[in-house]
Amino acid sequence: MSVGLAIVGYGKMGHLIEKHAPDFGFDVRAAFNSQNNPHSCGLTPEALRGIEVAVEFSTPSTAAENILWLAAAGVHAVMGTTGWLDQLPSVRDAVNRHDTGLVWAPNFSLGVNLFIQTVAQAASLFAKQQEYEAWGWEIHHAAKKDAPSGTLSTLAEAMRASGYRRSISLSANRAGAHPGTHEIGFDSLADTITLRHTARNREGFARGALCAARWVAGKKGVFEFREILGELTAG
Repeated sequence: MSVGLAIVGYGKMGHLIEKHAPDFGFDVRAAFNSQNNPHSCGLTPEALRGIEVAVEFSTPSTAAENILWLAAAGVHAVMGTTGWLDQLPSVRDAVNRHDTGLVWAPNFSLGVNLFIQTVAQAASLFAKQQEYEAWGWEIHHAAKKDAPSGTLSTLAEAMRASGYRRSISLSANRAGAHPGTHEIGFDSLADTITLRHTARNREGFARGALCAARWVAGKKGVFEFREILGELTAG
């Protein structure tokens, strides 16, 4: 039996989610945008009847409020919007209070999340070599609102958590329709080492989000995508 799915944020990612949803056993029963969901007030229990999970790809200014309304309606959620993490405490409180589940990530690409792990391991090695300085750079399409991206910020956080305490110079570009490239580099007088992930399209983001949506159905609590990656890829 198909699981009822809502799409909150019906832009390019929302349409991709709709395209691939049947492959993951979902039936898209509602889609919300700024017209039918102003200030999140369209996310009522009545509008969400028969929906177990929602996938949220909206805007930084609306994402957290959307999750609060979804949790209040008893709907589990996957959130791929970035630029809202300052509101994570209130989001976590609402999800826990309503016994729902949330998986969030700055990027739902499997490759990007493996890339983050690779960068973290590299950072732990270069942390011991004082002559190497580090940088991070990314480019995305012109419509992306946050810069640097949530993914680049996560990469820098992963490096620091792995022991790289020196400065990391971060920069970002926005142009055209680029789906996303992230680069981490280490430079010394002797050489340069560069690690790069380039997305060819948004398909991987959509499929990763739907994989997380299958996982979170029936779960309780707040999880980051990379925390559950091992369960999703086991076997």
